[in-house]
Amino acid sequence: MKTQATVQQQPAASTSSPLVQVSGALTAIIIFILLAAWVAKRFGFAPKTGSSKEMKVSASCSVGPRERVVIVDVQDARLVLGVTAGKITHLHTLPAAPVSEVMSPTLPADFQSLMKNLLKRNGKD
Repeated sequence: MKTQATVQQQPAASTSSPLVQVSGALTAIIIFILLAAWVAKRFGFAPKTGSSKEMKVSASCSVGPRERVVIVDVQDARLVLGVTAGKITHLHTLPAAPVSEVMSPTLPADFQSLMKNLLKRNGKD
């Protein structure tokens, strides 16, 4: 009497393994989230943080790599401030802005002018 022994070979981790599928899906989701955040930041879709009704930055101008001059609306005055990496300096106080000037500008109605504004804002003229 002869007995034949059968040896079953276990396959190595295949692409149909649930662990490989789940880790691949999670990796794809994380890459998608990072890409969406980069696009939102790059094109200005991300909301501005730290916004307050009592204090609003109405204008800003870069005067150096890390220096800016900003105009901040605070209650009944407008402050002109010099902002650097380590310090904020009060430069001047202006009277409160008229109501028409405080209103936010409307977005352009057509796609062409919207794209021109986006390109100008990003420095690509």
